[in-house]
Amino acid sequence: MMRAEEIMTKDVVSISGSATIAEAVKLMKDKGLRALIVDRRSDSDPYGIVTETDIVYKVAAFGHDPKKMRVYEIMTKPCVVVNPDLGVEYVARLFANTRIRRAPVVKGELLGVISISDILNKSDFVEKPKSAFELYCEENPDALEARIYED
Repeated sequence: MMRAEEIMTKDVVSISGSATIAEAVKLMKDKGLRALIVDRRSDSDPYGIVTETDIVYKVAAFGHDPKKMRVYEIMTKPCVVVNPDLGVEYVARLFANTRIRRAPVVKGELLGVISISDILNKSDFVEKPKSAFELYCEENPDALEARIYED
């Protein structure tokens, strides 16, 4: 069974809880992300997360000024975290049951982030589609032999 640490994204981008929403939006836009992990204030502090959904539903929908609001005002904290040894099937079930799309992967420290996209794109949980060349070779088994001899 494939584990969370095998498919997680290791390059994690985080932000301070005291940053403005405008700064968070800029960072998300610059990095092409849909969420940021919120820095802990101490080792005993739980992890937090701020997502684009938080920004839309808690800031934009009410016409709040993103230059005045702070990340800590809208973030989810504590957030659901995933152990790196957890099987991908269990991560998928956790996401379905809690209705979340991503979570930090933590074992003492922040190791990465796992998302629905990681599960769909990187795991063996979902069979990858075959390329056009693979499909052609299945339909025409002699074509592969002919190609090998031509080279």
